Amino acid sequence: MTKDVLVSISGLHMDIEAEELPQQNEETIEVVTPANYYCRNGKHYIIYDEVVEGVSGTIKNKIKITGADSVEIMKTGVSNAHMIFERNKKSLTYYKTPYGQMLVGLNTKNMEINVSDETIKVLVDYELDVNHEPLADCKIRMNIVSKNNREFSVLS
Repeated sequence: MTKDVLVSISGLHMDIEAEELPQQNEETIEVVTPANYYCRNGKHYIIYDEVVEGVSGTIKNKIKITGADSVEIMKTGVSNAHMIFERNKKSLTYYKTPYGQMLVGLNTKNMEINVSDETIKVLVDYELDVNHEPLADCKIRMNIVSKNNREFSVLS
């Protein structure tokens, strides 16, 4: 994979308490942005900056993919967090935002990681709780593609 990549990240949050009308309580967020990629000691790293509306400054994001069972997302800047997703494990982290700090629990239920020469595809299915209160069932999809790959034009 080349150093210059395009990363597409989409997240789906389904409100746990919304059993009657689940379609109305799903919130999908998608980000497509250029990023830098490197592989060191068998671990894949993707680094990109994120701009937050209504707040000055940016968030530097680093995604670390280890094997088929671990994805870490590290955020520094306007928001700070170190989220660890490991298959069939729960992790806790403090998520600091300009509006305050939360204790976030991530219970990873399923994970799929597919790595090829020109793409990395990740799916993480997890339960999210904030301050020990169940909040949502969530999915994150990541598609990392080399800029020289023909799939790049599909994302851009």
